[in-house]
Amino acid sequence: MNDEGVLEKIDIEKTDWRSSREFFESLGEALDKLDDKDESYDFTWVGKRKSIIEAGAPINKTLRPDVEASKNWDTTENLFIEGDNLDALKLLQESYLGKVKMIYIDPPYNTGKDFVYHDNFKASTEQYDEDTEYHDEDGNINFKKNEKTNGRYHSDWLSMMYPRLKLARNLLSEDGVIFISIDDNEQANLKKLCDEVFGEDNFVAELVWQNRVSPANDAKWFSGDHEYVLVYARMKDEWHPNRLERTEKQNSYYTNPDNDPRGPWNSAAYTCNKNSDERPNLYYPIINPNTNEEIWPRKTAVWAYSKETHAENVKNGLLYWGVDGKSKSPRKKQYLTDAKKVVPRSVLNYSDVGSTQSSTIDFLKLFDANYFQYTKPASLISRLVQHGTQEGDTILDFFSGSATTAHAVMQLNVEDGGNRKWIMVQLPEETDEKSEAFKAGYKTIPEISRERIRRAGDKIASEHPDAKVDYGFRALRIDDTNMKDVYHPAADIQQSMLDDLVDNVREDRSDFDLLFGVLTQSALELNRPLETSQLDSTTVYKYDYFGEVSGLVACFAPEISEATIKSIAAMRPLTVVFREASFPDSQAKVNLAEHFRIISPDTKVKVV
Repeated sequence: MNDEGVLEKIDIEKTDWRSSREFFESLGEALDKLDDKDESYDFTWVGKRKSIIEAGAPINKTLRPDVEASKNWDTTENLFIEGDNLDALKLLQESYLGKVKMIYIDPPYNTGKDFVYHDNFKASTEQYDEDTEYHDEDGNINFKKNEKTNGRYHSDWLSMMYPRLKLARNLLSEDGVIFISIDDNEQANLKKLCDEVFGEDNFVAELVWQNRVSPANDAKWFSGDHEYVLVYARMKDEWHPNRLERTEKQNSYYTNPDNDPRGPWNSAAYTCNKNSDERPNLYYPIINPNTNEEIWPRKTAVWAYSKETHAENVKNGLLYWGVDGKSKSPRKKQYLTDAKKVVPRSVLNYSDVGSTQSSTIDFLKLFDANYFQYTKPASLISRLVQHGTQEGDTILDFFSGSATTAHAVMQLNVEDGGNRKWIMVQLPEETDEKSEAFKAGYKTIPEISRERIRRAGDKIASEHPDAKVDYGFRALRIDDTNMKDVYHPAADIQQSMLDDLVDNVREDRSDFDLLFGVLTQSALELNRPLETSQLDSTTVYKYDYFGEVSGLVACFAPEISEATIKSIAAMRPLTVVFREASFPDSQAKVNLAEHFRIISPDTKVKVV
């Protein structure tokens, strides 16, 4: 800009860079003096702060039971939750805090074609590409197609994943573990994200699943034959993967060519990868008893055993000198009777755990058509559950999809006699009207998922009629709170609103709705035994109640007699719940409290 305030164009070719030398030298000196003590490595993205806030933001939601959509409601310990998994994780925070042994999720891979849950961070609509937004009937954004043309392509995916992983971590037990399927689109970002959420020191492994049986010959560069499974422990020192039973093929490597009375054996090298300078005590001669020849190890690969241990090996007949007995280096016998279970390996071969093709076959064994493009084989998830759990543990999958995890857990319980329980969470995505699923009568993904669980359970039960396995599930649905919005500024209250203030419960809510709302708020697990009974002609619900000083007893009748209140108090449950509208005035509620103070003083009394 010249003295007259007019911008001037600079001709780079005519610039005298030599005259600028002093500037660059002073700039270099300034950079050298910069103090970087406050700088540190940080993984961040656009929207991170809002996603952190979202993880801790409260919600005004509840879980509503759906008995008709359930299977074996009264006896099952499994749960199927329909709704946004962020809401579900928040609703499960108190009831299942530190109680989940294993989490498996198969989230959207962010390929540029799939839908990513889009959380409301109170951002203006203008901040997002309106061409890719999806709205509900009220105009609220639910989720959107995250295309690669989106300037926040990776950021939106990370903002979706962060709060869910943060909340999921809270549910894991101290010896818990999470397995996350992913591919190359977000593998690097997911690894960094998990390092932050779970702690870099709690990274266990990155498994490679060989998911293709044959190469993709139409690939432009390389055939994509694998995906990943990231493994993080809640506390790494507290969790270790279970080893696998040996297979017949692995046992077949043990033979008995010399008729050893101790049975079949295999052999291992007698040398190690240390050189004579590193381990001089392992560099010594031994004698081949068959030839009386003195044998030295190579200087670059000394014996694996000290002189003392070698003497014990000779004494116990553990050295094998080859078929003719003249080998230049012995091998050490290892007997099948001493063989341990197999340590898990980081490469999962399709021949052992299934492929994308076998996952399709799994589904077609239950349905006439395949309604899902990308699913995981039940055998893959079964293998992960084998590594991650014991027989009575709880497994959570909050990106349930076709409910393969539930299928895999039921199958594994049959195979090893376990009693593992599962919790599935699935967003109520609608099926495309042109899809085979829609034509078959399935309007949403959860409808297919629940039906798969029913059919898979029936199939497994028919194949294993003597197995005692829980094939059922309690179906729950996330919805707005059971309570009316009765909090209005005094100046806004009109006469028509007064009737609403008499009962603060929404008209469309049942006793079961109220009960499960109370269970969630009371931090009680949602899969415990529930009994409905009549007490003085009044319906009473006994939840996880096995006698005095246990469980919860609820009664939501429009009117409750004094005799009924006394009878409930005589049961002496840990918690008792009533409906506020059941009592005509405040004096009746005072009498309620007094009855429990006298009959069951240790019972916690709640009124909703």
